[in-house]
Amino acid sequence: MPTSTQLNLTTKKAHFQNPLYLDSGRIIDPYDLVYETYGTLNKDKSNAILVMHALTGSHHAAGIYEGDRKKGWWDLMIGSGKSIDTDRFFVICVNVIGSCYGSTGPASLMFDNTNFYRFKFPVVTIQDMIKAINILIASLQIKTFHAVIGGSMGGMQTLSYAVEYPRAAKLFIPISCTYKTSPMVIAVNKVMKEAILLDPEFKNGLYSMRDKPEFKGLQIARMLGFTQYLTCNTMETKFGRNYVSNEGFYDMFGRFEIDRYLEYNGQNFTSYFDPLSYLYLLKALNIYDVSLHFDSLQSALSNVQRKILLVCFSGDCMFTLKEHETLYLELKRLQKDCELKIIESTYGHDSFLVEVELYGHIIKEALERLD
Repeated sequence: MPTSTQLNLTTKKAHFQNPLYLDSGRIIDPYDLVYETYGTLNKDKSNAILVMHALTGSHHAAGIYEGDRKKGWWDLMIGSGKSIDTDRFFVICVNVIGSCYGSTGPASLMFDNTNFYRFKFPVVTIQDMIKAINILIASLQIKTFHAVIGGSMGGMQTLSYAVEYPRAAKLFIPISCTYKTSPMVIAVNKVMKEAILLDPEFKNGLYSMRDKPEFKGLQIARMLGFTQYLTCNTMETKFGRNYVSNEGFYDMFGRFEIDRYLEYNGQNFTSYFDPLSYLYLLKALNIYDVSLHFDSLQSALSNVQRKILLVCFSGDCMFTLKEHETLYLELKRLQKDCELKIIESTYGHDSFLVEVELYGHIIKEALERLD
């Protein structure tokens, strides 16, 4: 497995034989979870931080593998002397059930080791994901985290962790998320889903797992998804109306720079992400409601026992400021220890990934206050 001495980065796979009972009533048995760790766990296991990844993220949150050029998705946040300081903390990031980076998902072999799950894989919820993660954490004999932190879908996991396992951490930091997926996000996800399903290369999920095609439908889904992550202001700043210099302006297939970037981004995405996993994770995102196991939002949030630090960005049009404020006000009404930090930014939803300089100090200070 890849390792990096700079971060004490280690990647592992845990195998579980006991069935994972899902919210749907179905089970996954057996199953694997791939996870990555950074830093060193102290003797009493009190310095562990659990980091949750977003929709297309993975366990590779920081550092760089030997021979690779791509850093972990939150390398700006995690590392020696950074906001989540690996000189002090032992950080764990787990690839969720349903994803395609080694944890069991629809592109995995079934228990017979001869057939792939494909659409026989059960629908999983955000709550199922954290149940599996909690089983892994129990196997590592970590009883209480210093903090649980995540953005976007990772923020949903973090919020649900605070509700489902309220004493699992001293602090929960959901970033750029929601307590219940909005109709607008569900609508966009519907279009992405249809683009994948209508792709002839998708073959109703029966495509070759060993020699995968380009998946034009997945490329289109990724392009559409990208438009959710950035604001009009960011699009203007990054691309404007700049035209590809060597292509004719009056050529029907001549492109703007944003056209070219979306094509590149979509094509690159299909080289590392699986379309079935994308569909299953979109489903989990669509049906997300933190009150799934409760009678109401109020009864769910009543279960919270530790501090929640909500972080949101003013320019996020995917999971809006209003949604964060609603969640914050409900937590305060229930007299829960909760704080809301609004970061002024026009970048968009992806701010939590690329604008760490705007809010990393807030994370760092919140972690230090617990000492």
